[in-house]
Amino acid sequence: MRATKLLGKLTIYYLVITGMVLLAMYLWPGIRGYLPIGGVEQLIAQPAKNPLQASEAIRAAHVGNLGQSLFWLAVAMAGALLASLPVSWVYMAVRSGDEYDQSLINTIIVLPMVVTGIVIIVQNSLALAFSLAGIAGAVRFRNSLKSSGDALFILLAVSIGLSAGIGAVELAALVSVVLNYTFAVLWLTEYGEREGMKRYLADYDGLDKARPPEPEKVKS
Repeated sequence: MRATKLLGKLTIYYLVITGMVLLAMYLWPGIRGYLPIGGVEQLIAQPAKNPLQASEAIRAAHVGNLGQSLFWLAVAMAGALLASLPVSWVYMAVRSGDEYDQSLINTIIVLPMVVTGIVIIVQNSLALAFSLAGIAGAVRFRNSLKSSGDALFILLAVSIGLSAGIGAVELAALVSVVLNYTFAVLWLTEYGEREGMKRYLADYDGLDKARPPEPEKVKS
């Protein structure tokens, strides 16, 4: 029931977001030139370049002043947030017990927006990229994940932020859809489960045979 509810929630969410985007593009046909979409086409179609040269993916057809640039950035940030929000739902559904980490949920939501901003900053400047690496090395962000599998959620959040940052919100949405449904189906089918082995996903049927027996209570 929990997995079915999660799949239904994801489906309704993605359909509503898709409907809103299609409606906006129908009402304002020219808005596409001001949106952070189409980056995938440019990445795939553009010829090979020197890796030190800037990419042309992060461009929009009609963005040419401060107001339009802020609108582009706001949509990219919002797209990263909307794509990462259902990832947090999946994490909350498939994790339980000692493996559950509330701070990771907040990271899943905030990290894509941070990565989006960073990609926009360093996209056209190799010097800024090296400067950012130095700053990150000085700050030394450290976080010990409770499970190695949680790295998948972090990588998913980073990929969403990278996609939005290069002007490919459609890629961020696709990554979110595919990975979230994959996690939900793996959880529903309990794929790869073996009796007595530690589980990565929460037990769908509620029966964790790998859990050690609880100590007997001493009668007073």
